[in-house]
Amino acid sequence: MDNAKPWLLEIRLFTVKSGSREEFDRISREGTIPLMRRLGITVVAHGPSSNNENGYFLLRAFPSEQDRVERSRSLYATDEWLAEYDGPVSSMIEDYDTAVFAANPAALSMLAEPVSG
Repeated sequence: MDNAKPWLLEIRLFTVKSGSREEFDRISREGTIPLMRRLGITVVAHGPSSNNENGYFLLRAFPSEQDRVERSRSLYATDEWLAEYDGPVSSMIEDYDTAVFAANPAALSMLAEPVSG
């Protein structure tokens, strides 16, 4: 990660259908997140929301808006996504929202560190 300039931080907040969050998380951990990482997408954090029983978040970082758009398009066009995840994942999502903002790379590194407690 280039520490000289801000990266874009993308947060996706999903509302999944009632009763599907555990399966959504499993598919994310075992399938979609590893796929994103293989395609060069920086996944900073992801997981169930602690304040919403149907909430799930995905935090990703990109060096530019162009990179964010291109990598996202390439993800959803892969044979693996289309064959394995598009149907199941889409059927579990009730709604989602995406916010994108500039972030200091050092802050991103801190966000990616595991929380001890």
